[in-house]
Amino acid sequence: MTDLLIPDNYTARSDLLAGKSILVTGAGDGIGRAAALTYAAHGATVLLLGRTGSKLEAVYDAIEAAGGARPAIIEMDLATAVEESYANLANGLSEEFSCLDGLLHNAALLGDRRPIADAGYASWAEVMQVNVNAQFLLTRYLLPLLQQAPSASIVMTSSGVGRTGRAYWGAYAVSKFATEGFMQVLADELENTSNIRVNSLNPRGTNTAMRRTAYPAEEPTSNPSPQDIMPAYLYLMGEDSIGVTGKAFDAR
Repeated sequence: MTDLLIPDNYTARSDLLAGKSILVTGAGDGIGRAAALTYAAHGATVLLLGRTGSKLEAVYDAIEAAGGARPAIIEMDLATAVEESYANLANGLSEEFSCLDGLLHNAALLGDRRPIADAGYASWAEVMQVNVNAQFLLTRYLLPLLQQAPSASIVMTSSGVGRTGRAYWGAYAVSKFATEGFMQVLADELENTSNIRVNSLNPRGTNTAMRRTAYPAEEPTSNPSPQDIMPAYLYLMGEDSIGVTGKAFDAR
C-alpha cells in the first residue's frame, strides 16, 4: 500500500463546507476538536460526538462564539454503547437532517503498550470495541443518511503502526490495520455504485494527549499541533477530493 500526501500547499476556500453536515467522533479534544472547529469555520454544521459532555459543550461554545452554524452534541461512550444505541442515533439524526455529508472517525483508545505475550484481554477488547467495532456500527447505521447526500466523505483515522506493524503497539496497531482493511473493503463496495468516497488518513506525530502518553520522553512541541494538520482534513472532507476513494493518506 502506497501512502499518499495531500496536495502541496492545499488551501481550502472559506466556504468549502457551507451547507454541509459532518459528524466528528472524539470531538471533545485533540484532533477531533480541531477538526470540528475547522469544519465549522468553513461553513459546516458539525455533529460533535464524544463521551465527555463538558468537553463537547466547550467546543459547542467555541463554534457559536466564532459565528459558526449551531452544532449538535451527541454524548456517547463508544466503549459501552450497544448496537441499539447506534440505530437510535441514526434514527434521531434522520429526523433532524435530510442527509449527512461527512463522517470523520477520529475517536480511538491507545490501550496498553506491552508485548503480545503480556497483553491483557480486557484492555485488548476495549481497544477493539472503540477503534474497530464502534467504527463499523456507526458507519453501518449512518450509511443511509450518507447516501442521501450529493457527495459524501468518510474519513477513517489511521496510524503509521497500522500500516507497518511495530513491537509493543499491540491492540492499537492491530485495530489500525483493521481500520485500513475496513476502509478498503467499504470503498470497493461503494465505488461506482454510490456517492460516498472512503479514505484513511494518518495524522502522523501530532501534539495530542494520546501522543504524549505514547511517547512520554518526547518533547511535545517537536510535533505540529492538531490545527497545523487541518488542511488534510479539509481536503478529504470537501469537494476537492471528489472521485478519490480507497486511498491511504498521510496528513504531512
